Amino acid sequence: MQITWQLLSFEQLTTQHLYDVMKLRVDVFVVEQNCPYPELDDKDHQSGVHHLLGFQDGKLVAYSRLLPAGLSYPSPSIGRIVTHQGHRSGGLGHKLLDKSLQYCRSFWPGENIEIGAQEHLEVFYNNHGFKRTSESYLEDGIPHIDMVFCCTLLNDTNE
Repeated sequence: MQITWQLLSFEQLTTQHLYDVMKLRVDVFVVEQNCPYPELDDKDHQSGVHHLLGFQDGKLVAYSRLLPAGLSYPSPSIGRIVTHQGHRSGGLGHKLLDKSLQYCRSFWPGENIEIGAQEHLEVFYNNHGFKRTSESYLEDGIPHIDMVFCCTLLNDTNE
C-alpha cells in the first residue's frame, strides 16, 4: 500500500483537505463509534499544531494531529489518530503512528509524547513504546487511558 504523506499547518490546509479531515474524523469517531461529541475542539487552528495526512490514490485514508506542549497535555501530544475503515488492514495504523512519532521527535526533540488512548488499543500503543500512565476513565462514554512515549529512552538508531 503506497501512502503519500503531507504534514501541514492549519493555514496550509486547503478547503478540500479540511473537508476530508473533518469527514474522516466524524465518520470514524462520531458515526462508526456511535459517539456524539464535540469534534471541533478549537485545537486544530492553534499555533504549533501540525496535521499529518496520508493519501492513497488521492483519497485521505489516515490522519493524526500533532500538538505542542500545553495544548492537550503538559508534553507534546498526538491526537485524532484515525484510519479509514476500508484501509485498516496491512499496517496503515502502525505506519501512521510511526510517522507521527518521527515528526514529533523532529519538532520536539527529547520531549515525551502523551496521548489519551481508547483503552482497547493499549497493546497497539505499547507496541510503539507507549506506557500507560493513568487508570481507565470515560471520555464521551468510551473507556480511555493516558499513555506516554518517553523519548529519553529511545535509541535514535531505531528510525
